Amino acid sequence: MLLKIKACCIGIILSFPPFILLAQQVNYPPANKVAADFKKLLERPRVSLNPSFQIIKTDSVIIEHGFIYSEVNERVPILIYKPVTGAKSYPTVIFLHGTGGKKEDNKGVLYQLVKRGIIGVSIDARFHGERIAGGAHGSKEYVAAATAAWENKDKTHQTHPFLFDTAFDLWRVTDYLVSRPDVDAARIGMGGISMGGIETWLSASVDKRIKVIVLDISVQSFKWSLDNDKWQARAGTIQRTHLQAAKDMGDSSLNKRNVKAVWDKLLPGITGEFDCPSMLRLMAPRALLIVGTENDPNCPLPGADIAYTSAMNIYTSKNAADKIKRDVTPKLFHTSTPEHLKMTLDWFSKWL
Repeated sequence: MLLKIKACCIGIILSFPPFILLAQQVNYPPANKVAADFKKLLERPRVSLNPSFQIIKTDSVIIEHGFIYSEVNERVPILIYKPVTGAKSYPTVIFLHGTGGKKEDNKGVLYQLVKRGIIGVSIDARFHGERIAGGAHGSKEYVAAATAAWENKDKTHQTHPFLFDTAFDLWRVTDYLVSRPDVDAARIGMGGISMGGIETWLSASVDKRIKVIVLDISVQSFKWSLDNDKWQARAGTIQRTHLQAAKDMGDSSLNKRNVKAVWDKLLPGITGEFDCPSMLRLMAPRALLIVGTENDPNCPLPGADIAYTSAMNIYTSKNAADKIKRDVTPKLFHTSTPEHLKMTLDWFSKWL
């Protein structure tokens, strides 16, 4: 495999000629079919958003804290940071936290966006932050919900708390944002770190209202991880769910078979048409920044290479290669870096 690696002060820029084919070959359905299939899988009855917010004004930022409803019994807590300059409408970025985090973890990012004249928005993912009775307890409730979804026997009421359901919430958050007069509906971006990055590529890939995307330590191939016995770290994010599945299937330990069974039930299609290499194709020609680390066990580099190449092929075919960029920091594991945060902010500033 040909690979061009360029060392720079903050990482490794990986670039692939568009004709390069990597070891993993999947005949994904056409992009339009993938988008339609994913929307159909996640769609559920639409309810009134019923937004409710409290507003705090300071000299440097206007802070809104409130919620909308994405489903009848699903209240989505939202934190909004808005510039005080009094412009008619602003570009807006939704930025998402990782596993076990909460929207308040992104206050610094939101404030930095405001300094650049951009409204910053963050939400609590399902079973995180204010969506947990009594407040956040890391990922305990998230894993419990994933385990309950695994054990569910009612096929007509199957939930997908592991990544998918929050992707639906993001469509509804975007519905709300485009309804606000202070949001420029033509200039909305989305990004996230780790789990938040996966929720971003799941949601934004099929939502063309999202014009600029940043994915931090979240690009991978679930299929490659399974095929190459590199699923352990990803499974570790909901380890108790996988251990329960192994027990239910009569296995004494985790293995490829029982891990795939959990993914197939909680994330149907994630090793096929909804895997990252397939979904990233749907981004083109929108501005897409991918940042990661060389030794990330959650997002193994060879799988991330496949996803990036898949995207680059489409961007090149659409004459939009200038709107996709990738940076991989050498040696580091699953961590977001200050340099990547700066690249993230610069990317939103450039393209929104």
